[in-house]
Amino acid sequence: MSGPFKILALGGDHIGPEVVTSGLEVLRHTAAQFDVPIEIEEDLLGGVSWDAHGTFCTDGVAAKARAADAVLVGAVGGPKWDSIRVDGPITETDGLTRLRIELDVFNALRPARSWKPLLSRTPYRKDVVDGADLLVVRENAGGIYYGEPRGREVLPDGQTRAFEISEYRTHEVERIARCAFEAARGRRNHVTSLDKSNVMESGRLWRETVDRIGREEFPDVKLDHLLMDYALYAVARAPRNFDVLLADNLFGDLMSDLVAVVSGSLGMLPSATLPAVAQADRPVKGGIYEPTHGSAPDISGQGIANPIGAILSVGMMFEYGFGVAPAARSIEQAVERVLLAGLLPLDLGGNASTAQITHAVLLNLQPNSSL
Repeated sequence: MSGPFKILALGGDHIGPEVVTSGLEVLRHTAAQFDVPIEIEEDLLGGVSWDAHGTFCTDGVAAKARAADAVLVGAVGGPKWDSIRVDGPITETDGLTRLRIELDVFNALRPARSWKPLLSRTPYRKDVVDGADLLVVRENAGGIYYGEPRGREVLPDGQTRAFEISEYRTHEVERIARCAFEAARGRRNHVTSLDKSNVMESGRLWRETVDRIGREEFPDVKLDHLLMDYALYAVARAPRNFDVLLADNLFGDLMSDLVAVVSGSLGMLPSATLPAVAQADRPVKGGIYEPTHGSAPDISGQGIANPIGAILSVGMMFEYGFGVAPAARSIEQAVERVLLAGLLPLDLGGNASTAQITHAVLLNLQPNSSL
């Protein structure tokens, strides 16, 4: 194991710093337990960076992120900054987007699983959701979110035209397809690729390319294609039928929120966004790890945010960023023990605070510990 691993922690806005604080506590504790050397530096991103520096991501933060082995992010944005418009590309109007582009973290892994202690907290019957275990593989560096040209203009008739282009190139689809197939090989060997090939040229290229990569390089992995609108219905109806869900930037964004239903809350979902294919025991430098929920300004500062998504993101950091999968399993098991004990945050119908959940997870990371 090399090291020390350098971690940049960016709390972001509203509840972002609250859950990142929890994540860092678990990170430090687990690193000591598994003898993983780490160095942590904290800085600003998002609205708080705008307030301090007049930019959503400073050049200094971008440089620190490029040099880091892993970046832990809370959540960015909120009503205070929503109306701010900055001339230039989208990297100037969203700090997290700038980091994603500069680090080229195209491989977004967003897992969602059912937790036995939370089966009653979902809208599903137990027989529908019990055992559901999904991984959304979202292409995260291209597509309509980053397409150029984009902008707004006033037309001669007084109407306003707003536009952006959805664009994918062959190599972008090839590399994310390989990520999904590799992930499936470590799971249940089944990829379902999502697109709108019936109406979108980029969707046709997506389907053709994914199909070719699957046929030529991963013949051992089952591949299905679904149109995105039907896929939303099919996954919602029978989540246990699916394993790895491969999608472009927009569709992956939508699907990764939908699958949160099987876990009981968006607050339960972690993510790892990597600049390479994830492979067992081979650390990937420069990944971004973050819960998939938003900044939740309505509960900011009350100490009631669910920290589990951030804590599980730290688990993914150990697995993919440091190559220490047993540490990731230890964190997941600690979370499950806390849930089994009935200690639940507000978004899951409980009344435990952020600090109480974090403390309980830390206790359960200790060998032979109990609440």
